[in-house]
Amino acid sequence: MCAQELVLKQRTQILHALCSSGSAEYLEQVLDILLAQGELMWEDYQNIQVTGRELYTKARQLLDLVYTKGVDTCKLFLATLKQVLPEEQGLGLSFSGCLLNSNGKDEHKSISAQTLLTGRPILVSELQDCIDDAIKALVTSGHFTSADCNEVQLPVYTPSQQARRLLDHVRSKGESAVNVLLQYIQQKQEFGLPQNQGKKTLPQEFVRYQKKLSSSLSAQSCFLSTYGGTSHMPLDDIYTEGQLELAHDCVDFHGPLGLEDTVGMVGTMNEEADTVLVSGEAGSGKSTLLQRLHLLWARGAALQDFLLLFPFSCRGLNSEHRELSVQELLFQHCCWPDREQEEIFQFIQDHPHLILFTFDGLDELKQSFSDEHRLCCPTQRAPIHILIFNLIQGSLMKGVRKLVTSRPEVLGPVLKKYLRKEVLLKGFSPSGINCFVRKHHNDPIVAAKVLASLQTNTALLGLCHSPVLCWIVSQCHKELLGCGEGSPQTITDVYLMILQHFLQHQSSTTIRSGWLQEHQETVRHLGQLAFDGIGATCYIFSGTDLETCGVTEKDICLGFLIQSKGMSSAHSKHYEFLHVTLQCFFAALYIVLSNNINRSVIQKLFELKDMREIGKRRICFTACLPSSEKQELVLEGETTAADTPNWHITATFVSGLLSRRHQSLWIPCCQSAVLEKRSSQLRRCLSKGMQKHFKSIPQPVEGEKKSMHAMPGFVWLVKCIYEMQESRIAKEAMSKLEVDHLKLTYCNIGPVECTALAYVLQHLRSPVGLQLDNNSVGDVGVEQLLPCLHICNSLYLRNNNISDEGIRKLIAKGVQCENFRKIALFNNRLTDACTQHFCHLLKTKQDFLSLRLGNNNITAQGAKQLADGLKVNHSLQFLGLWGNKIGDTGAEALAKALESSKTLVWLSLVGNGVGSVGACALANIIKNSTSLEELWLTENCITRPGVECLIQALEHNTRVKSIWLRNNDLSLEEVEEMTRLEPRLIF
Repeated sequence: MCAQELVLKQRTQILHALCSSGSAEYLEQVLDILLAQGELMWEDYQNIQVTGRELYTKARQLLDLVYTKGVDTCKLFLATLKQVLPEEQGLGLSFSGCLLNSNGKDEHKSISAQTLLTGRPILVSELQDCIDDAIKALVTSGHFTSADCNEVQLPVYTPSQQARRLLDHVRSKGESAVNVLLQYIQQKQEFGLPQNQGKKTLPQEFVRYQKKLSSSLSAQSCFLSTYGGTSHMPLDDIYTEGQLELAHDCVDFHGPLGLEDTVGMVGTMNEEADTVLVSGEAGSGKSTLLQRLHLLWARGAALQDFLLLFPFSCRGLNSEHRELSVQELLFQHCCWPDREQEEIFQFIQDHPHLILFTFDGLDELKQSFSDEHRLCCPTQRAPIHILIFNLIQGSLMKGVRKLVTSRPEVLGPVLKKYLRKEVLLKGFSPSGINCFVRKHHNDPIVAAKVLASLQTNTALLGLCHSPVLCWIVSQCHKELLGCGEGSPQTITDVYLMILQHFLQHQSSTTIRSGWLQEHQETVRHLGQLAFDGIGATCYIFSGTDLETCGVTEKDICLGFLIQSKGMSSAHSKHYEFLHVTLQCFFAALYIVLSNNINRSVIQKLFELKDMREIGKRRICFTACLPSSEKQELVLEGETTAADTPNWHITATFVSGLLSRRHQSLWIPCCQSAVLEKRSSQLRRCLSKGMQKHFKSIPQPVEGEKKSMHAMPGFVWLVKCIYEMQESRIAKEAMSKLEVDHLKLTYCNIGPVECTALAYVLQHLRSPVGLQLDNNSVGDVGVEQLLPCLHICNSLYLRNNNISDEGIRKLIAKGVQCENFRKIALFNNRLTDACTQHFCHLLKTKQDFLSLRLGNNNITAQGAKQLADGLKVNHSLQFLGLWGNKIGDTGAEALAKALESSKTLVWLSLVGNGVGSVGACALANIIKNSTSLEELWLTENCITRPGVECLIQALEHNTRVKSIWLRNNDLSLEEVEEMTRLEPRLIF
């Protein structure tokens, strides 16, 4: 059989051999050799290696091309495969005695661009261990820019892929760049170290285990395993990055984090600790983020500093009732070594810095974190939660990096003291929503319609920052596009939409107004399962659990439950809800519809008292507890880490479901008198909860404003009120709130919370200062706050990821609001583009008092724009521009605009690159001002002449109290001299 026929006949096997590992390395090695042998033209290579194209698609295109080029090319292709593929990968393939011609292997020594093709395989091998040095040589010679470097060194590329990208870039730069690179390689060969010197040779059995583990992880991670798990959606096709931020300020790093930064050095607070925490709200994408990291590691595309990666699900570990050692935990729950278990585990102990553990969903573990039970010996057996806690705190396997995910509200200070750093996952950005929707819909027309619908409903757009809600909206696009004015406004609306979508999908007839009544028994059965599960901190259910709650095979087929991968087998199937929020939603449905619910349940939900008591009367799940522990839970009502947040979510859904706007859905399924009682009870609970917060407000110190520092529990109650969509309840709640300042800092407030806050706070009787510093408001959240802007006399939005677009919308509304007089936007993403809007604000509102724009990206151009507004404004008292880049030119523009101001009290230009020219210009403000008290010029580059100008100006002004000049370009002698001359100068 000729080579061409062999390629055609073995097409499926060849594709599998090239692509099944998930790595592109084999395919790229084949392409390298075919280029070197001249069988592929450079244009052929570019047509195959299209960025973003799937691996299998590239391989198919190569096979098509090889086949069309004829017998000789097919012979060479088969010979190349034989050389490239490991023996086990090539099993079953016939190569028909094809041999690779090795002519030209030394041609890389000739100096020409063609050499990069003919010598490509050897060049890739030479370069992959010295990419940094090769790039440095090209940068030094002026052939590479920083942009070129970044494109070559993308973290998703393996070293060999980086080498290929480098060769491609150099080829495009011309002969001169080629000469530099080849000269560098020649010097490296002549004077450099042998290629693998210094690298530790790994034991053969360890390498086999490493391959087995990565193969297993690749198979587990290649399809989306969370809420999209029923549709077998490839993770590569749907994964969209969420917003990652450090939970604390980091002097050395600003900007968004990448995936690998989660376990990298960036933001490290405690170098002695090994545990990194990724925290985020339910549905923010924590599990999917870990799954993506697992897949990239398995493919060799990320986290390559770690030789082994062991993934754990805390939800699954809840079902482990045996006492285990660390070795048993690793090998029995992740990947079993075929042989030499002791030697492999010893290698892990000897090289802890090369190992990574991931624990998904620490908040779902049955036990709350504790450091009371210490364990140091990795071979000693202990209950699973004690093993996990000791791994996290470093008592066990010190040096192994641990990456843990959890919801933020269940973590206390005891755990946080063992953290290396904390990273916040804040859901999708606006561009992330756009990207996800387009990936979810193959039809670009449908995707465009869904996105257009979101733009017309900003409340729904705000909800879509949560990936799980974005998935629901994308999944239910037909319902969304056909709902007209009834478009979803609340989280409850969105989940009702997915409920209707799944029921509609399984129904043979079109579902109309009575769609819930037809399926009410199914909803009750799933609701009881969900409710009882939360009561017992159970998220994985056995067949017996389903049977106890009356859940049938038909109910399972609806799609709300999926098989739990880690626990199901041919003999025993286990199930879990698509997402924990969906379990909470069904639990809420059960509370609303069930005739068996104790009347005290709603009260306990909102008082957050012993929800354990509910658990006492519920079934105990066989998937989670052995029979001996069932009685303990029933008798003791065991508390868990996950209880409170899940009951919080359930209560939010109960609020939405019991609103008057949804009562028509329940009346056919539940007695109206019962519904009315539950609704009345809910309203009383919300009112009582709000009153509890209001009573805790301390009396103000004499001379200060009355202030309420709200806690996350207050925000939760506000969200519950918003879910009801009854303005009367919001008015009643706010009628009793009498404060001058409402502080909601560090409360995890995003666009969803902003929508609820605006809905409720707009009913305040008197204007307040609203402080939302250090949250995740963003541009969409700013837009959601606009309905309550009229009641805000000041708005503090420091560190909220707001851009110029958010400011444009805020100012357009703010100029219409009589009470709006102060704004603080420190540490956002503002540029010169925002200053035209503030200029308009200053010109329009002649009662505006305070503008603080510190630590943004405003330059001299932006300062000039602001100056245009300041010239005609006769009210501004406080202007803060610290940490920008206005320089002398910007300072001069501001000085000219403010030199005749009779209202300015405080001006800060700290850290703005202002020199003596700017200082002399600012001296004119001091000479002429009758109101200025403080001028801050710390951390600039002012020299003696600039300070002398300020001293001369102070001679004419006794009102100024201080001018701050620390960290400028002055000697110690000059500082001492200037201080003696003018004590109001503070150095």
